[in-house]
Amino acid sequence: MAVKRLTLFHTNDIHSCFEHWAQMVAHIKNQRDENTLYFDLGDHADRSNPVTEASIGQGNTRLLNEAQVDYVTIGNNEGITFAKEQLEHLYDDAAFPVVLANLFEQNGRRPDWVRPTALHRLGNGLTVGLIGVTAPFTTFYQQLGWRIAPPKPVLKEQLVALRQEADIVILLSHLGLFRDEEIAAEFEEIDVIIGAHTHHVLPAGKRVVGTLIAQAGKFGAYLGQVQIEYDTESQQVVESEATLVDISKSPEDERTKTLLADMKAETERLLAEQVAVLPERLPVVWQARTKGTQFLCDALTEWCDQELGMMHAGVLLEALEAGVITKGDIHRVCPHPINPCVVELTGRQLEETVKRAFTKELRQLELKGFGFRGKVLGQMIFTGIEVDVTAESVHSITILGEKLRADQIYSIATLDMYTFGHLLPAVADSATKRYFMPEFLRDILAWKLSQQWGNA
Repeated sequence: MAVKRLTLFHTNDIHSCFEHWAQMVAHIKNQRDENTLYFDLGDHADRSNPVTEASIGQGNTRLLNEAQVDYVTIGNNEGITFAKEQLEHLYDDAAFPVVLANLFEQNGRRPDWVRPTALHRLGNGLTVGLIGVTAPFTTFYQQLGWRIAPPKPVLKEQLVALRQEADIVILLSHLGLFRDEEIAAEFEEIDVIIGAHTHHVLPAGKRVVGTLIAQAGKFGAYLGQVQIEYDTESQQVVESEATLVDISKSPEDERTKTLLADMKAETERLLAEQVAVLPERLPVVWQARTKGTQFLCDALTEWCDQELGMMHAGVLLEALEAGVITKGDIHRVCPHPINPCVVELTGRQLEETVKRAFTKELRQLELKGFGFRGKVLGQMIFTGIEVDVTAESVHSITILGEKLRADQIYSIATLDMYTFGHLLPAVADSATKRYFMPEFLRDILAWKLSQQWGNA
């Protein structure tokens, strides 16, 4: 048996958490040879990090260049938290290809900055075929000016030719473990799926039928590594093994360490731009209604051109102090990549939502995900809605001075994170949702601060 070997390093869902990044890069660089590839599976950029925000993600591209990444695909944080023009230029200076098969312009053409597949010939002669796909958040991509396709039809179309040309086929996936498992069971042409999105920690990977699935958690806690052995006589993968490398005690890559320091200094300069001069402090308390949280809820409602609004107090991480307010201050107190949204609810659905909002479970929920980058959700803040509540008991709800009517339809300005699942089921189930993109909640805060006190 004539065996050829290759090593794959992979990162996913870094979310601009760079605490261990220089260590990770050092490990990859030290272990590389001509039969090694390194992939990033998306959500490397997260605009909750000031460096990513200030550089519009291009700082992340610089870091990936320094890490000598071979191929990347994008996650939803790259795909739907940047405006279309920003994403089109995110990889202008990239020294690596972006492999992504299911993103299109609205006219059906693929963007110039992506390729659906790639073939990579290693030093030992093996040809590795790559195909990339990302999670199809259809409504969001469409609103930003893209067309995102379901991954399976695209895979079916692209894999035929790729399998004919490649010895080994690897899927770069930002779909999540459950979708990866479905694909592994359905597409036997794929040898390895390197995954992301659901932040699963798979210490030894997971095998579905004959396909190895690997995923390395989130935030750079682990570096993923896959070893593959290929028999050139049978032309088959005879062994594949996934492991996770804890690099927290590894030495740092000095070039990456210097680059991060330079980027931080540039970030401070860019975010020092003045937005407003506050005449008084806008306090924030997560479990109460304050001037700060009410100010933002009112601004959200006004910006969405509605009379009713609601959001949790926990989206503001701290008070805004009297005096000069900069872009950096606004990003610090409201870092979330959360978009404004308008939903229509019946009075019955709104009542259900309000009652759930005042439960101890929701008020004290330390939410992770859905774009939320705070500590706890806190109290629900309203505009145009008055709630008579004692402890967790809601006694009455008044809408613009009138008693709530169960069958009436109410249009409410709120946050897109409520439409994604279990937080507020009635909002998620709403048949009418309208998202505002690419603006984030902090853009609304900056807009209103500037409008009211920008010339102070």
